[in-house]
Amino acid sequence: MVMSRIWGDVLMIKKAKLFGMKIHDCHVFMQRLLPIALREMLPKNVWEAITELSCFFKNLTAHVIKVNDMAHLEEEIPIILCKLEMIFPPGFFDSMEHLPIHLPYEARVAGPVQYRWMYPFERYLGHLKKSVKNKARVEGSICNAYLVEESSNFCSYYFEPQVYTRHRKVPRNDDGGDTNDADKSNLMIFSYNGRYSGLARSRWLDEKEHASIHSYILLNCPQVTPYVELYKEHLQDLQPDANNATIESDMEKHFPKWFSNFSQHNAIENQCVANLALKPSRMVMSFNVYFVNGYRFHTTTHSGDRSTSNNAVCVFGEGFKYYGVINEIIEVSYSGFPIQKTVLFKCKWYDPTPNVGIRIHDRYNIVEVNTKRMFNKYEPFILALQATQVYFVPYPSMRRDKVDWVVACTVKPRGVFNIPENKVASNDDAFQEDEAQLIEVEVSLEDDIPLNNLVNDPYFELPKEETDEDELSFLNPRMRLNLAIIQMMI
Repeated sequence: MVMSRIWGDVLMIKKAKLFGMKIHDCHVFMQRLLPIALREMLPKNVWEAITELSCFFKNLTAHVIKVNDMAHLEEEIPIILCKLEMIFPPGFFDSMEHLPIHLPYEARVAGPVQYRWMYPFERYLGHLKKSVKNKARVEGSICNAYLVEESSNFCSYYFEPQVYTRHRKVPRNDDGGDTNDADKSNLMIFSYNGRYSGLARSRWLDEKEHASIHSYILLNCPQVTPYVELYKEHLQDLQPDANNATIESDMEKHFPKWFSNFSQHNAIENQCVANLALKPSRMVMSFNVYFVNGYRFHTTTHSGDRSTSNNAVCVFGEGFKYYGVINEIIEVSYSGFPIQKTVLFKCKWYDPTPNVGIRIHDRYNIVEVNTKRMFNKYEPFILALQATQVYFVPYPSMRRDKVDWVVACTVKPRGVFNIPENKVASNDDAFQEDEAQLIEVEVSLEDDIPLNNLVNDPYFELPKEETDEDELSFLNPRMRLNLAIIQMMI
């Protein structure tokens, strides 16, 4: 993960310093870690200004941007910089601090930044520097290495298909196949691509796990949905006054048995759906690593001593987002010809109750999860194809109201793009958001600058000769007052 790469290479714990950070490291640090790290260390007004600047760059570098969003950022960035000028001394500001004023307009005209930024060129320059073997002849070493590389790459196109070359390299989070090549006659839960890594161990499910897996697969298989609706109508006829919670609870307990009886007395055209009526085998295979959806998932025990953490997961439920960690990755099989197999994650879920187990910041959309409050229902399993990877960042604070809370941040999948058909996506490894999530920037004066005192101050007045009233007509009175304060400070 990107975060672990930053801390592992640039953090000096004994000296409490960050050193040798590259431009992309600063990019990630400012957008993701800075708002979390400074929340308990700085006054609220200072933290909000820095967080708004962080959100500005996060939205600016998103994969998908809209003209209206860039226009919104173009209106907000002057206010954010005014807030920063009220906090930091004048010597802090130079042309680089003024540059963000023009970036939204540039993105609105030229498009997403991943086609224009310098990361690919900087990586390639680093690649060329590594090819230098004779420091007395730097240019000659680079030219010779470049010619050898280009010649070998050109010749590799004439090799047999089974020969491994750089252009046929398997992606880092390869899931083992293409979804378009899957068997259309098979169920989606059995044909979804994914692959495991490492040794597999077999074990037997207990009665509670066996029943929970069987019920979850039936209720989350799209081909079984018509039968679920049929059973729901049957329950509503028997219990007209039952609410949705009662019906859902009854379905989890009794639908598998009803579906088994239904398949025995009625002909089901799809044989794969009919095989689901039979319970899966009690013997399952257990893994530590699994690749799916462009992610690399680890179990909690496998991630214990590692610098990277790939065991946190998020899944969308009915009205909630469920956050948790993976305890086990198991593969279950159903009888039939051929034997059908699917992979599930056994997770430990945190309480999804709003403002109790999960808190979302009103303005900055920071998601906090309470790791001490657990989900009170026994629903540990999800299908691997439903999983979205996240990572948890703890607050650097010992306060009681923060020590149990962590910030949940989403992870960008590798090699997976949600794009329309007939579009080409750039597989850029640089870290960025998929879509912009705009925030509202509040315009307010600091507590240590009383508004009434400024208005009554005989030395405080708006410039009359240099400032044209028509030029400030688009500003509201509070923004004009902020502009006057900035002019006085300069």
